[in-house]
Amino acid sequence: MKEINNNPHRRYNILTGEWVLVSPHRTKRPWQGKEEKQVIEKRASYDEGCYLCPGNTRASGTTNPKYDGPYAFVNDYSALLPDTPEENFTDGLLQGISEKGICKVVCFSPDHSLTLPLMKEEDIQKVIELWKKEYEELSEKPYINHVQIFENKGDVMGCSNPHPHGQIWAQESIPLEVSKKTSQMKKYWGTNTKSLLETYIKQELDAEERIIYENEHFVSLIPYWAVWPYETMIVPKKHKKNIKDLNKDEIASFANIIKDLTIRYDNLFKVSFPYSAGIHQAPTDKDSHEEWHFHMSFYPPLLRSATVKKFMVGYEMFADPQRDITAEQAAKTLKSLSPKHYSDN
Repeated sequence: MKEINNNPHRRYNILTGEWVLVSPHRTKRPWQGKEEKQVIEKRASYDEGCYLCPGNTRASGTTNPKYDGPYAFVNDYSALLPDTPEENFTDGLLQGISEKGICKVVCFSPDHSLTLPLMKEEDIQKVIELWKKEYEELSEKPYINHVQIFENKGDVMGCSNPHPHGQIWAQESIPLEVSKKTSQMKKYWGTNTKSLLETYIKQELDAEERIIYENEHFVSLIPYWAVWPYETMIVPKKHKKNIKDLNKDEIASFANIIKDLTIRYDNLFKVSFPYSAGIHQAPTDKDSHEEWHFHMSFYPPLLRSATVKKFMVGYEMFADPQRDITAEQAAKTLKSLSPKHYSDN
């Protein structure tokens, strides 16, 4: 390990052009901060009071079908609406513009108790196939320029319903985070005529310091510039602009690595591990976006145990992101964990 990795230093995020402060010496400090009592919850496969279980009536009065696989529907309380009237205003320095879009909920399984690490790989494949279908259909709408697939898992991440599910927000504008990545990828593509992430993944596979797991088509790793303590990224080894480009074998590999990573997360602190996960892929604004290489990021808040969280406060809110545990230390920890779920023992 290079000496710089033992001392305070900054790391550059090649995808956003931003920096993160790393302070590895701070892992030695004693912890006297907030700790919470861990609550072990075992859920039934069906909950008659759950708005998302098959056959149940949602708060809007709509009744779910008795679905037997992953199921998607338009969110009853969408943040974006397809019929928003077009308007904008300017008042001195103040500006505003209308935004149209569609928000959908994706139930991963009819089983109320099954999170992704507990699902069978073939059932995770069905979730990916549904993501792919939704991305294709939403991207065909002329006013949709970006499709964001994501999951908030756990109460601590603001998840409002315990039934395992994710969301898809499709909208007119291209969000800032995606715009930053588009700019960085386009700059690299313009100079090298190759994918920025494909080059990066080859370097990481050679180094082996931050790799957690790889299969035929995908790799999971702690990115060099990670902000959250156990932040990870799943990336296809070959240049793929979006999930539409995945064939059947690649979907199977994607499902395999999602299950492997989420099992390792659960095994880390023997808890259903909370996180926000999202897929960044090519915008749907009708440009070719040859530069884009899709990837899935996981941002978990847990730091030292199932109850000790990483808070983004103080310096992080007013200056730059900062982390104590290095990406290499986090990768070594996750890689050492069993790929078999702790509840199976």
